[in-house]
Amino acid sequence: MKVLVVGGAGYIGSHMVKMLHQTGHHVVTLDSLSNGYRDAVLFGEFIEGDIADRQFLDQLFNKHQFDGVMHFASFIQVGESFEKPSMYYENNLSNTLTLLAAMVDAGIKSFIFSSTAAIFGEPEYVPIDELHKKHPVNPYGHSKLMVEQILNDFDNAYGLKSICLRYFNAAGADADGVLGERHIPETHLIPLVLQAASGRRNNISIFGTDYDTPDGTCIRDYIHIEDICSAHLLALESLFKGCESRAYNMGNGQGYSVREVIDMVKHITGADFKVIEAPRRKGDAARLVADSKQLQAELGWSPKYPELETIIQHAWNWEKKQT
Repeated sequence: MKVLVVGGAGYIGSHMVKMLHQTGHHVVTLDSLSNGYRDAVLFGEFIEGDIADRQFLDQLFNKHQFDGVMHFASFIQVGESFEKPSMYYENNLSNTLTLLAAMVDAGIKSFIFSSTAAIFGEPEYVPIDELHKKHPVNPYGHSKLMVEQILNDFDNAYGLKSICLRYFNAAGADADGVLGERHIPETHLIPLVLQAASGRRNNISIFGTDYDTPDGTCIRDYIHIEDICSAHLLALESLFKGCESRAYNMGNGQGYSVREVIDMVKHITGADFKVIEAPRRKGDAARLVADSKQLQAELGWSPKYPELETIIQHAWNWEKKQT
């Protein structure tokens, strides 16, 4: 099938482009390069452009007969979303709506949306399943949940089928060592700790040590980047087979604390570095762990790299290339 990957020059998108290519799909990447890297797009055709530009999208969809679209072009920093909510609603919501409207007019019926656990807010229980109440506590989470609601309406009105994948903490790097995580600024824990281990950072901060967790630090469900992509691929191919619209939670089902991640990095790298205890950040939940049973049962997905040690080892292999 011919697939458009929006945001395909970013962390998750670039890994997705590689997997689509390897599984025989014809892939085209669309990215504005505001946060992505042109050299991360290793396969298929690359087009620089912005989904905010409706005229551009119409021309693109007239030129290419896409069977499906995968969307990875959202802004993702929770803290920044509090400071710049207008930017988040414009990019994550308004621009996505422009993309969806153009898809409808072009007759494209399959859409995969990269969603987030942030739509649930402070969890009432863990692991978090699809029935959990949705109460986002930051503009980022609100923007993602609004898109999910729009997709439901677009399915009912226009027959646009979609699958939303709500994953928790994307982590790791390409097992082949070809691709990895690059953000400016970097906000994800594992690459930040690895940068401290490699000497690219002077220290690492723990934001909050008084949470109701065994060691007082936040617990998160880390999922390997290739496992994220494999779930997206299964979701896309299920839509091609006529599956109805769905939304799935995705993770390993096991959480690790900030201190456990730091200790594992020290174990793998053999490096020591300064750890600073800092105040809590606004909007951080104590525990975020996914229940992926529905995804596993309905799409046959299972993580290939569930172990934290493997996730960090792959990320460390990539980090060593950056120094």
